[in-house]
Amino acid sequence: MPAVRDSWGSRLAIIMAVAGSAIGLGNFLRFPAKAVANGGGAFMIPYLVSLLLLGLPLMWIEWTLGRYGGGFEHGTAPGIFHSLVRKNRFIKYFGVIGIFGPLVIFIYYTFIESWTLAYSFFALSGHYAALADQASMQSFLRGFQGLERNTFFQSLGWAYVFFSITFLLNIGVLFYGIRGGIARLCNWAMPALFICALILLIRVVMLGAPMAAHPDWNILNGFGFLWNPDFSALTKAKVWLEAAGQIFFTLSVGIGVILTYASYLSKGDDVVLSGLSAASTNEIAEVILGGSIIIPAAFVFFGPTDMQAIAESGTFNLGFVTMPLVLNHLPWAAFFGFCWFFLLFLAGITSSVSLAQPCVAFMEDEFDINRQKAVAIFSVVAFVLCQPAVFFLGQGVVDELDFWGGTVFLVVFATIETVMFAWVFGIEKAWDEIHQGAALRIPRFYKWVIKYVTPLFLFFILGMWLWQEWIPVIFMKHVSAASRPYVLCTRIGLALIFIILAVLVKLAWRRKRRLREEPL
Repeated sequence: MPAVRDSWGSRLAIIMAVAGSAIGLGNFLRFPAKAVANGGGAFMIPYLVSLLLLGLPLMWIEWTLGRYGGGFEHGTAPGIFHSLVRKNRFIKYFGVIGIFGPLVIFIYYTFIESWTLAYSFFALSGHYAALADQASMQSFLRGFQGLERNTFFQSLGWAYVFFSITFLLNIGVLFYGIRGGIARLCNWAMPALFICALILLIRVVMLGAPMAAHPDWNILNGFGFLWNPDFSALTKAKVWLEAAGQIFFTLSVGIGVILTYASYLSKGDDVVLSGLSAASTNEIAEVILGGSIIIPAAFVFFGPTDMQAIAESGTFNLGFVTMPLVLNHLPWAAFFGFCWFFLLFLAGITSSVSLAQPCVAFMEDEFDINRQKAVAIFSVVAFVLCQPAVFFLGQGVVDELDFWGGTVFLVVFATIETVMFAWVFGIEKAWDEIHQGAALRIPRFYKWVIKYVTPLFLFFILGMWLWQEWIPVIFMKHVSAASRPYVLCTRIGLALIFIILAVLVKLAWRRKRRLREEPL
């Protein structure tokens, strides 16, 4: 007999867990970098449009699909899709992406997450306290990452120690399950994260007068940079695509994680209010806190031109280079530095455990493997898969993993599940399922949005990418000659992972069919 499926225990627990999954490094690192690189206020208009037409509909779709599939004791996309159309024997294979995507993101995200734990320690220990310019702080980061040997780091040793600690912390949380591990972590990590963010926000608001040479580099203009739009930038397709992409990242939609989390709900649980609450919590963290800490602070110290150049030079530079430099100029620099990086660590670990959960749930639900054994299998496989991201960061492996796992397949999967929900399952049945147990009703306008606007928006994004980027990506035109063998091997590895997962789905259903046919 399979074990009884785990549960969250309360509505607050699931909201905090989904918010923890959504509130990640993208809120405090990727969002500020994208907003600055795309003109600040000009970015916010397509961002908010994408939230309303893409983010919220996908949130409700995934919460509803997850709860529906959970009623059939399926916690991952293959089983959930099979529940929607039980007569179609091939439909479950579309759900392989919902396991593949989270796994691919986990194997590089955990390494990046470990940097934030390391920098939390470095802030308190004063390892970078004497650094006063962009070049030296950049060299410190590159040395830690193992990209160069310098006076700060002679090997990857420090990075690997913190990666190992971070990996073990993730596995420890997963080991104790949904209620005892993930929910317990998120219940204290989310309040701690918001406390750290509020401390930093108050300190940023209290920044003193600007330098005499640049009187316009003040805190009010720093906030204004994010909210004063340049309407001419709205004619650029790139700004709209970047904004839509950020919505995917920030809400964790199109990955498969919310499907799994929502599968532990009961039939009467309110997915409308819960989804809206999780999305609202995430947007507060990203726009109000993430956008109001690093952007105004960088504006005051570096001005709009240099700040934009820093953001365009790399996603991590604002968070790991610019922000520590800003905090080094303030009293209590070690304390504020710790708050910043520990905030990032909490955001990271609540997201990374959610990325691991679909793989664990797949083994539990489809192969009837107990929790501890499933986590043990996952930990061994994932640890091995993480190694290329750790050792070949400089050869483009992490960028390649992020591109396919965290960008392309994310949009592809969101498109598939939207079409499945609105057209295959049927919008009338879908609308009724959304409102099962709901305390409030979604405006009927969203029925039309879910059926037509969201899928067309997604097809547009995919079409634009295929038109503009397909050929250069496939032929690695933007990859250096030295990195091409590593990128090619990464692609082969990704293809093998996908094939293995598809085979496991086939074996799982063959096993279930055999068990049904056996006499009692």
